[in-house]
Amino acid sequence: MSTATPADHPSTMPIDRRLRFMLWVVAVGFFMQTLDSTIVNTALPSMAHSLGESPLRMQSVIIAYSLTMAVIIPASGWLADKFGTRTIFQIAIVLFVAGSLLCAAAPSLPFLTVARVVQGAGGAMLLPVGRLSVLRTFPREQYLQALSFVAIPGMIGPLIGPTLGGWITQTFSWHWIFLINVPVGLLGVLATIRYMPNSRLPGIGTFDAVGYAFLAIAMVTLSFSLDGLAEMGFQHATVLMLLIASMAALSAYVLHANKRKQPLFPLRLFRIHSFSVGLLGNLFARIGNGAMPFLIPLTLQVSLGYSPFDAGLMMLPVTAAGMASKRLATWLIERHGYRRVLVTNTFVVGLVMASFALITPTRPLALIVVLLAIFGAVNSIQFTAMNTVTLKDLSGTRASSGNSMLSMVQMLSMSLAVTSAGALLATFQEGIGEHHLDVLPAFHATFVCVGLITSASAWIFMQLSPEKAERHKAREDVKQGGEV
Repeated sequence: MSTATPADHPSTMPIDRRLRFMLWVVAVGFFMQTLDSTIVNTALPSMAHSLGESPLRMQSVIIAYSLTMAVIIPASGWLADKFGTRTIFQIAIVLFVAGSLLCAAAPSLPFLTVARVVQGAGGAMLLPVGRLSVLRTFPREQYLQALSFVAIPGMIGPLIGPTLGGWITQTFSWHWIFLINVPVGLLGVLATIRYMPNSRLPGIGTFDAVGYAFLAIAMVTLSFSLDGLAEMGFQHATVLMLLIASMAALSAYVLHANKRKQPLFPLRLFRIHSFSVGLLGNLFARIGNGAMPFLIPLTLQVSLGYSPFDAGLMMLPVTAAGMASKRLATWLIERHGYRRVLVTNTFVVGLVMASFALITPTRPLALIVVLLAIFGAVNSIQFTAMNTVTLKDLSGTRASSGNSMLSMVQMLSMSLAVTSAGALLATFQEGIGEHHLDVLPAFHATFVCVGLITSASAWIFMQLSPEKAERHKAREDVKQGGEV
C-alpha cells in the first residue's frame, strides 16, 4: 500500500477558500457513502412490496453494497497514486451517481442488486481517496484538524440513515432515497474539478494484482456461501464448495504474500499482537453488531406493523445513546484497560442483542425504547474500543496498511453480518409461515443467535495483554482510533 505524508512547510491553507471547499467536497462524499450504507434499512419492506419480493429476502440489497466496498477499498489507494486523486475521486462520484440512478430505476431485485454493486464501487473510493487528497494538501500540523472536519459528516451519515430513509420512503417513495444522491453528486463532480488538486505519487510500483485477486475471491465466495443458504437456495454441497474455495483463496494469498516483496497487505502486520487480536475481534464481533441495523427495522415493520418512518424514528434512541457514550468509552479504557473493557462489553453487547427476543406487539413502547438506547450505548463503546486497540500500536507504513485492512474487514463484516442474519431468518422461517405475526419467532431466534455469536467473540479479546493503558496514552489512542 502506498503512503504519503502531509507537507511540512507552514501554511495558511485552512483559511484558503479553495481548500475549505475541497474539505466540504470530501466531507459530503464521505457522508453520501456512509449514509447509503444504512438509509435502505428502513425501506426494505417497501422495496420488497414494489418489486414483488418477500421482505425477508431483501438482504442482497445491503450485501451487494458492503461487499463491493470491501473488495474495492484495497485498490483505491494505488489507483489514486497512479492516476491522481482528483481523477479517481471524480470517477468514484460518477459511479456512485450512476449506481444511484440505476437503483431508482430498478424493475426487479436482481437489477437492484447489480445497481448497488455499481454504487458500492464508487462509494468504496470516496473515503480513502478523499482522505489521501487531504493528507497531501494540508501541512502536518493542520492535517488532523482537517481530517476531523471530514470525519464528522461520515459519522452522522449512518446514524441518521434509518430515520431519513423511513421518512423519505413514507413521504415520497423508496426510489427517492437513491435519487437524492444525483444532484449532490453532480455538484460534487463540478466542485472536484475546481477545488481538488490532482496529486499523484511519482514512481509508484506495480499493483499486487495477484494478491488482490486472491483476497477478492476469498471475500466474495465466503459471502456467497452464506447468502446461498438464505436467498439463492443453494444446495449444501454448493455452499460447502464455496466455503472451501474461500479458504483456498485465503491460503493462496498467505503463500503469495510470503514470497512477494511488496504484497497488498504485508503479513508482518500480524506480528503486532494488538493488531491481530483487534482485527479478528472486529471481524467476528461486527457480524453480530452489523446484523442489528438490518434486523431491527425489519422486525418493527414486518412483525409489529410499524410504518417506515416510525421504524426510522425508533432508531433515534440508538443514535442518541451512541453519541452520548463516546466519552464514556475513553474513561472506561483509561480506568480499566482495553482487555477488561472489550471482554466485558462484548459479552454485554451480545446479551443486549439476545434480549431483543423479548420484543412482542404487547410490550410497552417505553421498554423497547430503553432496550434500543442501551444497545446504542454499549455498541458505540464497542466500536470505539475495537478500532482503537487495532490501530494503537501501528506507525509509519504499517499504519497506512493496517488502517486500509481494518476498513476492508469492517465492510466485509457488515456483508457477512447481513448475510448471516438472512441465513438464520430463512432457516428459522421454514415451517413457521409467511404471516406477519407468524414470523416473529424467526426474528426472536435470530436475535438470540447473533447475540451468542457476539458474546462468543469476547474470547478473542481475552487474548489481549491485561496491562492497563496509561491515562494520557489511552485518550490519544481513542482520539486517533475515532478518525475515519
